[in-house]
Amino acid sequence: MSHDETKTTDPIRLHHAIPIFRVANLATSLDYYTRILGFEIPWQMPYYASVRRGTCSLMLCEGGQGNPGTWIWAPISDADALYEEWKASGANILQGPTNFPWGSREIQVLDPDNHRLRFAADLKEGEPMGNFID
Repeated sequence: MSHDETKTTDPIRLHHAIPIFRVANLATSLDYYTRILGFEIPWQMPYYASVRRGTCSLMLCEGGQGNPGTWIWAPISDADALYEEWKASGANILQGPTNFPWGSREIQVLDPDNHRLRFAADLKEGEPMGNFID
């Protein structure tokens, strides 16, 4: 999906947000994000770390900051290719690539703390619209 900056007259430019996920066990979460989802760890300290893949960044905090079960939505270039990669790696996939009427083709995965990650690409032409899993 295109995520070009919108022109604005606001003199203060806000940039992308980086969610902070509360995790029960940082080592378990880091293993899942790196080994299963293909993220890297730009930095880590006791009980806190950052994971990144492309320009998608998340912070993980053991035992604090946030609540389990947070949802994120992030644009990606190819939902079908990412789905195939994650299916092969053993990701906890809730929904495979699905076209939705709001204009995106999404996949949904869960992390070990039940945070729901929705990754969305452009619609795949010729595919029907699907039902959203909530």
